[in-house]
Order: sequence, then structure tokens, then C-alpha cells
Amino acid sequence: MKGRGPIQNILNVSGSCICHRIPERTFRVNNYYFPVCSRCTGIYLGSIIYFIYVYFYYVDYNLWLIILAILMIIPTFMDGLTQYFNLRISNNYLRFTSGVLAGLGLAILVKYFKWALFLYFGL
Repeated sequence: MKGRGPIQNILNVSGSCICHRIPERTFRVNNYYFPVCSRCTGIYLGSIIYFIYVYFYYVDYNLWLIILAILMIIPTFMDGLTQYFNLRISNNYLRFTSGVLAGLGLAILVKYFKWALFLYFGL
């Protein structure tokens, strides 16, 4: 996964600090590997999409949204767990899709906790 330029090298070093980056589990474009695996790519993309969305639209954080956010994380957890114990073989598109769901769910929870801190503790 070695890069061909300084930017690619920076991405490789920073990506290796936060992700396993196994080549078979990482998207590749023109022999350039993404800095993180397909699951992490989905998680980051899902989070970014949600943060952009809430910048423009108001979200009412209620119990149902929090439950939905937690449920959105479960597919990624199950995909990773069953793959880890060799119960089945996953693929990059399933990893990416479940990662996007988890990213959305995690972003909802992060924004909710931020909202709750401001509301209840005046921080």
C-alpha cells in the first residue's frame, strides 16, 4: 500500500494509525489504496453525510431516533464479529454499506450527546 507521492504517504501514515488497512478489505482506484479499509470508509462517509445534513436541517433528538441510531450500528458489529470468528466471508461492498449505516448511527449519537450536554448541563 505504498504511495507514490507526499500526499499519498501522509494518507498512508495517518490511515495506518486508525485502521488495519488489509489490502483485500480496502478499496483501490488505479493501484492506489484508500487510506482506510472499506468499512472505515463507510463509517467516515456516513458520519460526514449526517453532519452536513444537520448543518442545514434541524433534527429533533428523541427516544426513537436514539433507538434507531443504536440499531444502525448493529449490522456493522454483526458483520465484523461473524467475519472475525470465520462464520462467513464478507465483501467490501457489504462492509462499506454496513459502515455507512454505522457512521450515520454514530454521528446521530454524537450530536445527541452534544445536544444533551448543552441542554441538561449548560455546557
